[in-house]
Amino acid sequence: MSASYRQPGVVLTDRRFTVPLDHADPAGETIELYAREAVASDQAHRDDLPWLVYLQGGPGFGANRFIGRPAWLGRALKEYRVLLLDQRGTGASTPANRQTLPLRGGPAEQADYLTRFRADAIVRDCEAIRPQVTGGAPWTVLGQSFGGFCTVAYLSLAPEGLHTALITGGLPSLDAHADDVYRAAYPRIERKVAAHYDRYPQDVERARRIADHLLTHDVVLPNGYRLTVEAFQSLGIMLGGSEGSHRLHFLLEDAFVRTPHGTELSDAFQEEVQGLLSYAGHPLYALVHEAIYGQDARPTNWSAERVRAEFPRFDAAKTLAGDEPLMFTGESVHPWMFDCDPALRPLRETAELLAARTDWTPLYDPARLAANEVPAAAAVYHDDMYVDTAHALGTARGIRGLRTWVTDEFEHDGVRAGGPRVLDRLLALARDEA
Repeated sequence: MSASYRQPGVVLTDRRFTVPLDHADPAGETIELYAREAVASDQAHRDDLPWLVYLQGGPGFGANRFIGRPAWLGRALKEYRVLLLDQRGTGASTPANRQTLPLRGGPAEQADYLTRFRADAIVRDCEAIRPQVTGGAPWTVLGQSFGGFCTVAYLSLAPEGLHTALITGGLPSLDAHADDVYRAAYPRIERKVAAHYDRYPQDVERARRIADHLLTHDVVLPNGYRLTVEAFQSLGIMLGGSEGSHRLHFLLEDAFVRTPHGTELSDAFQEEVQGLLSYAGHPLYALVHEAIYGQDARPTNWSAERVRAEFPRFDAAKTLAGDEPLMFTGESVHPWMFDCDPALRPLRETAELLAARTDWTPLYDPARLAANEVPAAAAVYHDDMYVDTAHALGTARGIRGLRTWVTDEFEHDGVRAGGPRVLDRLLALARDEA
């Protein structure tokens, strides 16, 4: 039975769907998907509105946790009923984590299971539930970040299910290997770190001091996370968001406290850091993040870790031996995370098997994209830390009829930070009104 309830300006209804684990075997094992249907309060009794399904970024994050009506959602609710889908393995859908994955068997069985959690499976899930939601009518998809990757896969695999495709910060390369993705990423991260230090020059010394402390002390956070200097550097993932630089600055400014035993990292610092670094709430992100780039017989093989060695400025020990600023890192997953994070430790062997996998299938169909007839628009954020602009624009050129809005007004989270403006612009582009 569906449950409906109200938040300010919106009526929400819980929806649950059952879909095949493997869409190639529709009579086989099933998993559950959870979603929330959202309708504006003043339209709660109208059933003639078209549908928009929102595909969250990630992979590994649920789409349904908010209070009230975020600005982008308020804009969407003016003319759509919105389905906020917890993609497979995320949120309240059938979970995939250290507690549940052992139900599959050992690491080999777990790795096999997780190969079905990429963009192609998410598209097939959407197509399986669409008739139940829309009565069979095509719907509009709004894909944020990895949700945009899924939207490009949707245009490749099942364009007949789409009325309109809208993408924010999520145009993937159609053929780049993970190594290509990270070779493009590290220079962007350097620019973001440099911009942060230009804004907050006092953070140069603060970051070096914390890193030096971590190189000379064994620090275990209250939740059991082992805080190494590499883990500290990974806090740079925040620099890709609109408020990230400011949040990082405030985190660094009060890192130390004097105690009877000398200077130590403060409880407040450690508490905040463990919340930022732990994958307990989204372990799927760490497990399949590099797998979302696998499309052929080449293994991903811990690509971000290997490619990082090509950029020696990210070596903290060498940086601290000289006088250069410490480099933070960005959106990347590394094998040491499965040693540091208690939420990931039991899954280390599973992650290794995924990294070694050589039977990835293609996610995108360039020929079908070149013949696309679905109205489509994409926001491309200039110098987006998470998605390479050159890769995004190359893909845009390969999708017939796709209109792009390249802007430096926003960071990767523009659809949330920009209020209704981003969605307004994309809808106008897709409708040929701008």
